[in-house]
Amino acid sequence: MKISWGTGIVLAFIAFIIFILYFVFLASTRNQANHDLVTKEYYKEELAYQEEIDAQQNALTYAKATSFKKTGEGLLITLPEDLKLDNTQGTVSLYRPSNKQLDFDLPVSLSNTHLLIPDKQLLDGRWDIRIFWSYNDENFLIKESINY
Repeated sequence: MKISWGTGIVLAFIAFIIFILYFVFLASTRNQANHDLVTKEYYKEELAYQEEIDAQQNALTYAKATSFKKTGEGLLITLPEDLKLDNTQGTVSLYRPSNKQLDFDLPVSLSNTHLLIPDKQLLDGRWDIRIFWSYNDENFLIKESINY
């Protein structure tokens, strides 16, 4: 049986479509491809993004002097010494882009300029860290991405 060039093009086109559909099916059903949003309330947080920008601007001088260091005990976060905020409460949020089950928040008191996050809570890889606190009705936010 002889196949004409028109039939060959149609068969090649159908084979290509089947390949693409198979690839899309595999990519969307595998557990390795986790398609989660950054947060559950992504759109709600998007509306408040200007407040986040303002908080980052307020903390700009502190962000430059903040250091993140991996030690034997865990991750040591050192805030600047000139940060004199007596008993100011805040949160440290650690976000793992590859697995939302590893995300966690730590309530902190900023009376001390050192914060140690234990090694058992952190896995090697990329972490996005957000340090947020309020002082005198003014919000402060430091964001940093590290490889632990």
